Amino acid sequence: MISPRTLLRAALVSLLGALPVATSALAQGKWERKAAFPEPSEEVLGMAAGGKMYVFAGLAPVWKPKALVYEYDPASDKWSEKKKMALPSHHVAFAEYQGKIYAFGGFVPPPSGPPAWVPIDNSWEYDPATDTWKALAPMPTKRGAAAATVINGKVYVMGGATTPSGTDEPSVLPTRPHLAVGTLEEYDIATNTWRQRRPMPTARNHLLAGAIDGKLYAIGGRLGAAFIGLASDTDVVEEYNPAEDLWRIKARMPTARSAIAGGVHGTRIYVAGGEMQDTQKSATFRAFEGYDPATNSWTVLPGMPVSRHGMAGGVTGDQLHLVSGDVQSAGSGVEVSAPYHDVFTFGK
Repeated sequence: MISPRTLLRAALVSLLGALPVATSALAQGKWERKAAFPEPSEEVLGMAAGGKMYVFAGLAPVWKPKALVYEYDPASDKWSEKKKMALPSHHVAFAEYQGKIYAFGGFVPPPSGPPAWVPIDNSWEYDPATDTWKALAPMPTKRGAAAATVINGKVYVMGGATTPSGTDEPSVLPTRPHLAVGTLEEYDIATNTWRQRRPMPTARNHLLAGAIDGKLYAIGGRLGAAFIGLASDTDVVEEYNPAEDLWRIKARMPTARSAIAGGVHGTRIYVAGGEMQDTQKSATFRAFEGYDPATNSWTVLPGMPVSRHGMAGGVTGDQLHLVSGDVQSAGSGVEVSAPYHDVFTFGK
């Protein structure tokens, strides 16, 4: 007589054999746990530079910016704390170019009164070699929860959330008027100057951006409001060609989500984690998916070991680092900031 366990095992084998995408994905890399992040926090942001991983920002209760800066060395599997951010802020857009890290916009607390998100236009250059910050020309538009990526020495900062123009609204609050934007602004690193470019077709915030072969890709994010409890997530993917100053719609991401992390490895952009809410539930995601612009297609990869949003992400060598974040969707009343540092090593 065949035992129930044997039947279950056979059924699973049969199921896996019927799912070629998931089965092939298993051979494309593996997850492992690295040194825990020393100061677990939600709303951390990441960027790799010079073969090391950097984690910035973080948000304490009552929307207080932590201004964290930590460096991770893959060779020694150790974290080291650096000087705090020059301006304590959260939901900043980060990008890297020639070993330096660039930071744009974000939100700060109001100078007085109840907690809120005040959008800013500040721009900064962080030099990991000297652990110093330098102020740059401010962005033309104040906004936070944008995304940034670099093409040919120019940084493209897209999307975000801000207060409505023509109003006296000082900050972004769930109960006050605010909006997602499709704004695209180009920063020339060599000349420290800005220019406006054609806006994204889909205005959104809390999205992910990546650049491959001279084009940038805006992936996922949050429609309408800056706050997950009021907004809708999107799976929309849009491609921007700077030479034409034009956008094109591309294949949708398999899983609609916002507050995501990831990075570029080889010829693909990888997206991990995120959060969602509707009238019936709130959740964080383990979803891990890769986009190939050459074929305009997505691959579903083995899910993250622990679901969460508001993580720091970055790629060093053949490894994608996903650091800390919150295992709860925002606004649940329970914050569980994770110390986990999960690393996905890409297969050869």
